Amino acid sequence: MMLHVPKVLDATQVAGFRKRLAAAGWTDGRITAGFQSALAKNNLQLPQSDPVARELSAAVCTALERSPLFFAAALPRHVYTPLFNLYKEGNGFADHVDNAIRHEQTGQPVRTDLSATLFLSAPEEYDGGELVIGTASGTHRIKLPAGDLVLYSATTVHRVEAITRGERLASFFWIQSMVRDDGERSLLFDLDLAIQQLNQEHAGHLSAVKLVGVYHNLLRRWSEL
Repeated sequence: MMLHVPKVLDATQVAGFRKRLAAAGWTDGRITAGFQSALAKNNLQLPQSDPVARELSAAVCTALERSPLFFAAALPRHVYTPLFNLYKEGNGFADHVDNAIRHEQTGQPVRTDLSATLFLSAPEEYDGGELVIGTASGTHRIKLPAGDLVLYSATTVHRVEAITRGERLASFFWIQSMVRDDGERSLLFDLDLAIQQLNQEHAGHLSAVKLVGVYHNLLRRWSEL
C-alpha cells in the first residue's frame, strides 16, 4: 500500500510547526537508526525528549485522528510517537528498510507495518530530497506539498535523495496496524472506499448494509487486538 493523504495539517498549522522548529535543538539523525541504517543516514533530528518535539508530536497525533482517510488506510492500533527530521544541503538517506520493531521511550514495542512521512517544507523550497520508494509496481519519487502525508509499507526499500538546494523539514513515524497483512489491509481499504461511494450515490441502499457487514466480518477475522 502507498497512499497520499492530503492536508493533514493546514497552512496555519504548518506555519506554526515551522516557527517552533526553527529554534529547536537539532542533533545527529542517527540517534534513532539501527546499525545498518546508521551507515546510510545523514540528516538532523529532534530528540524525542525535547519539549518542542513532545508538543508537536501530540499535535500530529491529534491531526491524524481527524483524518478519516488515514484511519481507513492504516487501521492503526498504535502510532509510534512522531519524530522530526531536517535535511540540509548535502544531507540524504541512502537505500534502507525500516526496523521491524521500534520501542517507545516507555519501552512499549511497536511493530512497524506502515511508515509515514508528513512534509513540512513546500516542494519549491528545496531541490533533491525526494522520498524514493521501491515497490512491485515500480519506483515512486515523492515530494508532497507542506501539510500532506504519504503512507507506505515499512517493508519497502526506500531512500531520501540528497538535498542540493534549501532544506527539507518533515515529521516521520510508523504505525502498527490492527491488520498486519498489507494485502488484507488494502482489500479492506478498497472495500471501505467502495461503500462510501455507494452511500453517496445510493443512500440507504440495501447493498451498502450488506457490504458494511462484509467489511466488519473481514476486519473481525483479520484484526489483531
